[in-house]
Amino acid sequence: MRIRTVALRIGVVLGNDGGAMEKMLPPFRMALGGNLGDGKQWMSWIHLVDLADMFVHAIENQDLKGPYNAVSPHPVTNKVFTETLAKVVNRPVFFSIPRFALKVALGEMSAILLNSQYVSSDRIWNTGFNFRFTTLENALTEIC
Repeated sequence: MRIRTVALRIGVVLGNDGGAMEKMLPPFRMALGGNLGDGKQWMSWIHLVDLADMFVHAIENQDLKGPYNAVSPHPVTNKVFTETLAKVVNRPVFFSIPRFALKVALGEMSAILLNSQYVSSDRIWNTGFNFRFTTLENALTEIC
């Protein structure tokens, strides 16, 4: 007996309760948010609603097998993410957080924030999956 296996490789999840936004929103709301390092690193994100829909899609669509990237169709750089979040919460961005400061404060964990992750969702898209949140601004507007 063969068991169908689907593996969703999940990007940065954006939602209302907890997760990445719980840590990011307070500094931005106080106008203390900024680029991480040079801001050029790619961030592959997904709205929590799209992630939940993707799990349902994977369960219901028997043709899905193997790995799929659970990320939005439009990854952004950290700089674009920072500018978009600041725009949505109507706050300015005054500075960047230097790489060395992140490395001193977070040690090896800083790699999670500073390494680039440009991931494609084409494979799941080609199965007929429809994203509700295709742009970062729409996703962040709904969350904030």
